[in-house]
Amino acid sequence: MTDVTRRTLRLLNLLQSRTVWTGPELADELGVTTRSVRRDVDRLRDMGYPVLASNGHGGGYQLGAGRALPPLLLEGDEATAIAVALRLAAGSGIDGLGEQAVRALAKLDGILPPSVRAEVSAITDALHVVDAHTGAGGILSSTLVTLARAVRDGVQVRVDYERADGHRATRRLEPYRVLSIQGRWYLFAWDLDREDWRTFRLDRMHEVRASTFRFTARPAPDIESYVRESISVGAYPIGARVRILRPASEVAPRIPAFAGTITADGEDACILRSGARDLTWIAMQLAWLGLPIEVIEPPELAAEISRIGTWAGEVRQG
Repeated sequence: MTDVTRRTLRLLNLLQSRTVWTGPELADELGVTTRSVRRDVDRLRDMGYPVLASNGHGGGYQLGAGRALPPLLLEGDEATAIAVALRLAAGSGIDGLGEQAVRALAKLDGILPPSVRAEVSAITDALHVVDAHTGAGGILSSTLVTLARAVRDGVQVRVDYERADGHRATRRLEPYRVLSIQGRWYLFAWDLDREDWRTFRLDRMHEVRASTFRFTARPAPDIESYVRESISVGAYPIGARVRILRPASEVAPRIPAFAGTITADGEDACILRSGARDLTWIAMQLAWLGLPIEVIEPPELAAEISRIGTWAGEVRQG
């Protein structure tokens, strides 16, 4: 922090400590000339802080509306980190915390200098919380911020990515959206090497580097639907499709994002698409729902459900 920055922060603290200060009083407190005080006041005004000045007896410098707020002289990266943390809190799923985080974001926006406010707004616009849930997977804040900035700026990124099987490789991506789904963060991007859309988990990223190479936005599918499908169906070797004889509005709240996707099939039914490593898991999930179903595919799922039903019917109380 430079001497000028320290002095500016000290000046802001002084202005908040009492209603009015004269120029000579501030100069004495800061150990500078009144001319330097005037320059520092102008610097605060350029940063967006409402410093008022009045002449005559009883006049001097004072903060305008908002003087009761704490002083915040934040660098762009610091303000961005705070905004991202508040956005995470807003999607945490903890009762009351989301509303408090939103209020804090509004207050932060009200006292930040215009240039930093624009930076924060652009970054948080690149983040999208789809569905809140507690117990988020651990990621580096720098990863989240770097990707959100890349989305905002429309630049390519290089990611050291580890797949579920442990294989690590560098991926060259055009990032389009960063999403939080039930506490886990994902990146929706165009994979330049595979020439296709892909979904990446941020907690599997070891290093993220943003480039200066801009890209032209491609026509993209519905991003939220694509990511939900990729994490609930596309991520598994076995897929299934089932018609549930209940309205989609009734069933959808009972299906976690990682368990499947729901689409309406008329007014009184819906289609569940789900994936797993074995059909038994899907059959057990359907049994947990306890709703009337029709198996569309694969036919082996119906056989697995019958097998479980037969086993359940043979269970006896000891």
